[in-house]
Amino acid sequence: MSAVSDFREATEARAGTKLAHLSDEALLALASRGDDASLGELYDRYGRVAYGLAHRILRDPALAEDAVQEAFLAVWRSAGSFLAEQGKPSTWILTLVHRRAVDLVRREERRRAEPLEDVVQPAGEATDEEAWLRAQRQVVQECLRKLPAEQREAIELAYYGGFTQSELAERLDQPLGTIKSRMFTGLKRLRELLAEAGLDVDSP
Repeated sequence: MSAVSDFREATEARAGTKLAHLSDEALLALASRGDDASLGELYDRYGRVAYGLAHRILRDPALAEDAVQEAFLAVWRSAGSFLAEQGKPSTWILTLVHRRAVDLVRREERRRAEPLEDVVQPAGEATDEEAWLRAQRQVVQECLRKLPAEQREAIELAYYGGFTQSELAERLDQPLGTIKSRMFTGLKRLRELLAEAGLDVDSP
């Protein structure tokens, strides 16, 4: 059993309650100590709202998924910096989602604004942007394949299938805590692999 699991179980035992009954502030405090299950609970609470916000800004499902993923990783990294007197945790989380989505919009606008060469492109030949996106997707898929099968399955079903972690627990017949652990341990490793591969995964 990992140190994080030991800490989570000890914390729950002291509190005499499950994570689902903890306040957002308490979950952020746990997340700041590296508790992936607490971040999973926050994702269950706000993941769909976050995706809806990102999609309204980006108008692209894949980019919206990227924005949400990066925002929740930023929540994990900076949970300790949250100050309750400055607002609610939900507002802070959605602000991170909004910032990341806006960053992605600006990136896409810069890419579209780049001058194109006055060269007739043969029919059926991919544009540079299409080739770049295809290469990026290939890198992501290669990194996903390096994850343990159970972590990869959870991530793919959540981000590509649109399942919440509660739905995944039911679908895969696993405890919710197990699904949360797989998701955020897997996401942490995936982010490391993507960074090693040269993809921009900096926080907003």
